[in-house]
Amino acid sequence: MISANLSAIFYLISGVLFILALRGLSSPETSRQGNFFGIVGMIIAISVTFLAVGNFSTGLLYVFVFLLVGGSIGAFIAYKIPMTAMPELVAGFHSLVGLAAVFVAISAFINPGAFNLGSPGNIKLASLIEMSIGAAVGAITFSGSVIAFLKLQGIMSGSPITFKGQHILNAIILISIFVLTYYLCATQSSNLFWILIAVSFLIGFLLIIPIGGADMPVVISMLNSYSGWAAAGIGFTLENTALIITGALVGSSGAILSYIMCKGMNRSFFNVILGGFGATEQSKSNQNKEQKPVKSGNADDAAFLMKNASSVIIVPGYGMAVAQAQHALREMVDALKKLDVKVSYAIHPVAGRMPGHMNVLLAEANVPYDEVFELDEINNDFANADVAYVIGANDVTNPVAKTDPQSPIYGMPVLDVEKCKSVLFVKRSLSAGYAGIDNDLFYRDNTLMLFADAKKMTEEIIKSL
Repeated sequence: MISANLSAIFYLISGVLFILALRGLSSPETSRQGNFFGIVGMIIAISVTFLAVGNFSTGLLYVFVFLLVGGSIGAFIAYKIPMTAMPELVAGFHSLVGLAAVFVAISAFINPGAFNLGSPGNIKLASLIEMSIGAAVGAITFSGSVIAFLKLQGIMSGSPITFKGQHILNAIILISIFVLTYYLCATQSSNLFWILIAVSFLIGFLLIIPIGGADMPVVISMLNSYSGWAAAGIGFTLENTALIITGALVGSSGAILSYIMCKGMNRSFFNVILGGFGATEQSKSNQNKEQKPVKSGNADDAAFLMKNASSVIIVPGYGMAVAQAQHALREMVDALKKLDVKVSYAIHPVAGRMPGHMNVLLAEANVPYDEVFELDEINNDFANADVAYVIGANDVTNPVAKTDPQSPIYGMPVLDVEKCKSVLFVKRSLSAGYAGIDNDLFYRDNTLMLFADAKKMTEEIIKSL
C-alpha cells in the first residue's frame, strides 16, 4: 500500500518525464532519449497505480494476466511491423485507446460504487459529465481510427466518400450528443447512456470517411489528439492524476501538431476535422494523361547526370518506404560525395503517411541530421540545384497544387522540384499518388522517369557510379 501523498509525488514525476519525452521527440537527435523518458514515466505510473490499490486480490491477478497478454501482443506487433505500415499501426493503437476509454466509462456507469462515484441512478453529477465526455470522445476515436486504418491499409478506398447533406447530418449528430449528455445527467437513464455511445461511434465513422488521402497525415495526428482527450476524461472519472496529465499532454500536443500541419498544407483546421477535402473533381490534366509523352531513362542515365552535377537534392517519399530503399539511398549519396557532389535531403511535412515518416527512415539509415532539411528551409535551393532525385514522392512534388484550383491538393505547399535543371523521378508507373491525382511533373521537359522499384533502381545507380 502506498499513501495518497506519495502517489501524487510519483505521478508528478511521471508527468515531468512525459513532458521531457515530448521535448525529446521534437528532434531526431534526441528522439531516443525522449522515448526512454516516456518508457520510464509509464513504468512509474503503472507501478504506482498498482501499489495504490493495496489489496492484491484475485481481481488484480486477472489484471496482471491481461496486462502480460496485451503487452506481449503489442510488443510482438511493434517488433514485426515494417516502417511502411507504421501509420496503420498508429491508427490501430489509437482505436484501442478510444475503446478502452469507452469500456472504463461503461464500467463506471454500471458499477459506480467500485469507483466511489455513488450508486446506480445516483452518480455524482461531475463524474457523470466526465464519463459521458470520455465515452463519447473515446467512441469517436475508435470508429474514426478504424476507418483511418482501413483507408491506409487499402481495404477501403482512400478517396473521399461523400453524400448529399453529409455536413448537416454531422452537425445534427454532434448537437444530439450534447443534448443526450444533458438529459443523461438529468435522468441518469441507462438507455440514454447506450444511445450516447452508439451515436458517438456513428459520428466518428461519418467524420473520417469524407477525408481524402491528401489529408490523411492530419487525420492521424487529429485522432492522436482525440485519444488523449478521451484518456484525460476517463482520468477525471477515475480520479487518476497520471491519466489526466498524460491524456492532456497527448491531446494538446496532437491538436497543436494537427494545426501546424494544416498551416503547412494551407488547409483550414476546422474544415479538415469536418471532412470533405479531396472531394473535388479531377482536373482535366489528369483525364488526358494518356496523351502526354514522357521521357524515360535507366540507371546509367541517372548516374551520368548525378556524377556530373555540382549539387543534388534527394526528395524521399512513401515509395522509398515501401521499397525499404533508405540504406541503398545512403550508399548512393556516399558514392556521390566521393565525387565531390553536394547532396542534401528535402523533406515535405506530410511526406509518407504520418508526420516524421521520412525522418525516421533516414535516421534508420544513419543519414546525418544536418543534411536533412524541411520544405521551408530548402525550397528556394531547387532553382540552383543541378539534379533532383525524387524517390517515391508524388503528391508533395506535384506542381498542380500551385496551378489548378480544381485539384484536391490546390493550395498545399509543395517542393519546387520542377525548378531543378534535371529531375530524376523513380516510380514503378505513372499511377496517381495517394491523393488520387496525376502528377504534372512526370511530363515536364526536364524530367526523366526511372520506372523501377526504388531500391533496385538506386542499387543499379550505385553500380553505375
